Amino acid sequence: MNKIYAIGDIHGCLEKLKDLMSRIDIDRQNDTLIFIGDYIDRGKYSREVVDYVIRLQGEYKNTVCLLGNHEYMLVRYLECVDEDIYLGNGGINTLQSYGIFLSDGAEERKRKLPGKHRQFFESLLSYYETEDYIFAHAGLKPGVTLTKQKIDDLLWIRYEFIQSENDFGKIVVFGHTPLTKPLIDKNKIGIDTGAVYGGVLTCVELPEVKIYQA
Repeated sequence: MNKIYAIGDIHGCLEKLKDLMSRIDIDRQNDTLIFIGDYIDRGKYSREVVDYVIRLQGEYKNTVCLLGNHEYMLVRYLECVDEDIYLGNGGINTLQSYGIFLSDGAEERKRKLPGKHRQFFESLLSYYETEDYIFAHAGLKPGVTLTKQKIDDLLWIRYEFIQSENDFGKIVVFGHTPLTKPLIDKNKIGIDTGAVYGGVLTCVELPEVKIYQA
């Protein structure tokens, strides 16, 4: 059976990501590698993490990259929308890594973002579904079908989802909310373990539910 490897929120922690990738034994042709979102912000090496993930997309045949709330905020910042919200959520480190100044206008901001990176951010999926799992950055709104989930819930929801005992039809794998250890529940698996806050970066191998950390 082909395996799935899902990796939690990276937030510019390049060395932890490299270390984690060295620990998992993934088949580059048959297994699936999924990133749950939040590659950037707060950490020092946001641009370098995006470079590295783009490289992995070329090396691993089945790579899925989800949209996190931080990538969503960055794209809006580039359009001069909700700038204070982005800066208040750790965006300054990402801007510095791209050489973007606070005084830059929208065209200058977008010009400084490498084309491959812009394409990467624009290609990110709001969720990903397999036969047995749903992967979403923050989780799902309880009582709402998958196709009717709002982007704000997919990217921002926290305890209404985490504390829910709802049957979502499939196990939901999510990040976004930092936890001291992975959450393994009957209806959900949480894999954000606060790498940027001094915690570890977590990967879960499915369907075995084997945990790797760096």
